[in-house]
Amino acid sequence: MTSLISRAGVRFGVLLPARADLTDMRRDPRRDLLAGLTVAIVALPLALGFGVSSGLGAEAGLATAVVAGALAALFGGSNLQVSGPTGAMTVVLVPIVGTYGPTGVLTVGLMAGVMLVALAVLRAGKYMQYVPAPVVEGFTLGIACVIGLQQVPNALGVPKPEGDRVLVVTWRAVEEFARHPNWTAVGLAAGVAAVMLVGARLRPTVPFSILAVIVATVVAQLAGLDAAEPIGDLPSGLPAPSLAFLELGSLGTLLAPAVAVAALAALESLLSASVADGMTVGQKHDPDRELFGQGLANIAAPLFGGVPATGAIARTAVNVRTGAGSRLAALVHAAILAVIVFAAAPLVSRIPLAALAGVLLATAVRMVEVGSLRAMARATRADALILVLTAIATLALDLVYAVIIGLAVAGALALGAVARQARFDQVPLDRGDHSAEEHALLAEHIVAYRIDGPLFFAAAHRFLLELTEVADVRVVILRMSRVSTMDATGALVVKDAVEKLTRRGILVLASGIRPGQHQVLDSVGALDLLRPDGRDYATTPEAIRGARDHLERAGVLPAGAARQEQQAVPNPANSPEFREEHAP
Repeated sequence: MTSLISRAGVRFGVLLPARADLTDMRRDPRRDLLAGLTVAIVALPLALGFGVSSGLGAEAGLATAVVAGALAALFGGSNLQVSGPTGAMTVVLVPIVGTYGPTGVLTVGLMAGVMLVALAVLRAGKYMQYVPAPVVEGFTLGIACVIGLQQVPNALGVPKPEGDRVLVVTWRAVEEFARHPNWTAVGLAAGVAAVMLVGARLRPTVPFSILAVIVATVVAQLAGLDAAEPIGDLPSGLPAPSLAFLELGSLGTLLAPAVAVAALAALESLLSASVADGMTVGQKHDPDRELFGQGLANIAAPLFGGVPATGAIARTAVNVRTGAGSRLAALVHAAILAVIVFAAAPLVSRIPLAALAGVLLATAVRMVEVGSLRAMARATRADALILVLTAIATLALDLVYAVIIGLAVAGALALGAVARQARFDQVPLDRGDHSAEEHALLAEHIVAYRIDGPLFFAAAHRFLLELTEVADVRVVILRMSRVSTMDATGALVVKDAVEKLTRRGILVLASGIRPGQHQVLDSVGALDLLRPDGRDYATTPEAIRGARDHLERAGVLPAGAARQEQQAVPNPANSPEFREEHAP
């Protein structure tokens, strides 16, 4: 017990901030301060917009950006990651709000944070590398579509219709707009989105999102556009931390949504951190520590009324492009947003919802990397299928199901590709030093098959069909030195095939069984069937001599032939078969 506690303590120590983090922050603080200011300007409208879209209000988005942004920056595993409310998480939260209400969302966020900390302690961060690129691209495309569709009600200036299916809600919003058009909201949303998209092409370093929102707000106020509904009153500060939302009796029913939120937070945060690494030279995130930081952030954010948070790819990219070199930039971004919450809440409350919808519409468009999608679609048909299925599942179901479906399809296609590498070929017997007449006699009664590649559940059935169709011979030799891997299904298929051949009076011998495969074959009772005379044959020549012994005893070959061959070939290691099977 003491040893276990000691190991756990060491593990937590690895996940906590280190002295090197402080050293990095002292290296070039001026550059990090400027990057943090730029990211905060970009993050403000996004935090407000995603808070509104989640159903908990703009104040929830700001609280998340401040609290989760600071804790994830301090405890996370990336020096450049910026965290906060994101569109992907909003997509998951909307149905949770509809089913369980705001308190349910806060509870789910808290539970997800605990799960992320547990994943960090279990060192689960490394498994992110096994998510295929087509799944990530399809996932991102689906999220972009969902984010865009979620903004339709606010962009059209109509009340958000009931429902948690984004396609249904969008259709109802369009119907309501057709009955009662609100061209003011449409103009504001379209104007903000156009400024952001065009401006990003002309001057990528200028924060056009905040400039467009400011202009839209000023125009709405000066022109007295009553049709442009504002965000509404915001609290001038963060609420006191509280667990009043937590109801222990509801934890069981909220477990599944919490797992979904935790899975999405882990996936998006580690993906964002990997993107940040790829944009820089010398930066490398710690995936387990990143999960730990995101876990603490999601434990704390609900206490202040915030929604679950993840690493934000767009904000992280801005952080990198503006020259951030340490986690000080992300901390400054959170601090500036906190100042805005305390000092400028009355001004922020006047921002039109349609303007925020325009920001998120432009964000959704910019999330779609047309070049990456085109390259992925052209790579292979399998990659294109995975991408499309993941995107459709994201749009029609939810993000976690989409990732599961994408991974399942990718896994099935990969298994099929690996299974097709397995080969089962008849090979000629090594003539050795015996005469042509003796070789012809052996070839008449003995057949050898070489198994190449993996022998597991995806390839085993074909092996069974081919082996049991062996023509009338006396002995079958299975050359197994090239079997790269074997599972219980493969071993059972070998057993079934050997039993069927044995019932036909055919002796089955195996050569070159690897030590690691002995246990698998023995566990299903196949090993003894492959060595009926109680011997293991390391090479095929040895197995051929064992087969000749059997044929002599059966009266098929003349007595003494095996002894003559043994004298003629004293060392099987000199045979071409041995050299082939043991080649590196």
